[in-house]
Amino acid sequence: MKKDRASLELSKETMKEYGNHVVNAIIEHYHTQSNKLPVAMGSREQMDSLFLEEAPEQGTEPLDVLNFVLEKVMTNSTDLSHPKSYSFVPGPSNYISVMADALATGFNIFSGGWVASPAAAELEIITIQWLLKIFGFPQKKGGGIFTSGGSMANLTALTTARRIKCGEDFSKAVIYLSDQAHSSNIKAIRVLGFKKEQIRIIPTDLEFKFAINKLKNCIAKDKLEGLLPFCLIATSGTTNTGTIDPLSELATICKKEDIWFHIDGAYGAAAILAPKGKQLLKGIEKADSLTVDPHKWFFQPYEMGCLLIRNHKHLSHTFTEKPEYLRDIEGNTSEINFYDHGIQLTRRFRALKFYMSLKTYGLKEFRNAITYNIDLAEEVETLLRSSKHWQVVFPATLAIINFRYNPIAKKHSKKELDAINQYISEKVVSSRKALLVTTVLHGKTVLRMCLINPRTTLNDVKETLALCEAFAKDRD
Repeated sequence: MKKDRASLELSKETMKEYGNHVVNAIIEHYHTQSNKLPVAMGSREQMDSLFLEEAPEQGTEPLDVLNFVLEKVMTNSTDLSHPKSYSFVPGPSNYISVMADALATGFNIFSGGWVASPAAAELEIITIQWLLKIFGFPQKKGGGIFTSGGSMANLTALTTARRIKCGEDFSKAVIYLSDQAHSSNIKAIRVLGFKKEQIRIIPTDLEFKFAINKLKNCIAKDKLEGLLPFCLIATSGTTNTGTIDPLSELATICKKEDIWFHIDGAYGAAAILAPKGKQLLKGIEKADSLTVDPHKWFFQPYEMGCLLIRNHKHLSHTFTEKPEYLRDIEGNTSEINFYDHGIQLTRRFRALKFYMSLKTYGLKEFRNAITYNIDLAEEVETLLRSSKHWQVVFPATLAIINFRYNPIAKKHSKKELDAINQYISEKVVSSRKALLVTTVLHGKTVLRMCLINPRTTLNDVKETLALCEAFAKDRD
């Protein structure tokens, strides 16, 4: 079929047929992914052989392009929502939010300023208010903004902290974080122009928590040298182990020293919905700013991060600009323009998926899912401890468990065990039956499972451990 597509339009019937194919493909994926291999592998050469071509001058039938994408692109992408995708931080997602994203994109909602889309701005205000309440932040004074992810939320927080605490001159400013802080914080610090000598990476203790005494000594030394301690980054749920820093103690130090207290809760903050998580996260409400990543443990699709802040005026004082071309769309003091609260001017309607999923399922379902994840990791820990083959290197913490193959029947050197566990990971991934990679704790190569997918069962984990043991025996 040859058709003039200068208007970039399709007929109504073609659009319906195309849309049905897309939705059906998504539904089929949701209901069959457990039976598929979660890991995709391919070299650049292999991918070039599939996709490399000049930009086409003439169009192709819509369904032909769609079928090609479903057959070649989706099957060559690792499924991070698969029940046996244990590595990094999986992305379980949920169908309602997927459809909400389709609506937001389909209607092409601009979610930067109030006048352009008052309903979109209002939903962002409302959902931010929900989160402020969940985390114990002041609802009248507090505020926040949805971002592309935790990295952008951390960058937004540190930019705000620098502006509020340092003004225009940050040449003597010093920032503190632990050796377990997420790499996105280091990246943000570099983007903001801080020099290496302005960064203090504080060692952690044996439980991978901020070493309080070392931090106090470091702050005292910096002040004696005429420097300005201005920001401390704590972590509620480290990526490696799920560890939570001593938040209340750190908050006390920051208040005493007039230091901005930022908590990176991109991974673990959502655990506050579960009773065990809430107990562990005491002190999170004392932060000046808090990063939360709904596209992790709030089960949202990528991209969706969030920054919550104790005083919303700090955001507007940091990011507001008044170019002439925006002078006609400024709202009054109650009508928030979110481009004045963050880095982006053009913003997608991220709040919709969070709003629709919470309205559809209710907080109780999210609470149950997170509680299930925490309990599952503890069950896995019990399973590992009852085995003669496995050693728990760090206990289940916020649904993360670190362990390694170390059979009682054989004596291996540390070097041999490191090699065996690295081999297990490589063989499991290359089998494509599970995504299970290593990290390093206390100098040991260990296997790490992040169990935040509510579709993952104990049986999934048992099958994966059996696979690991089979590979280990081959290597051993």
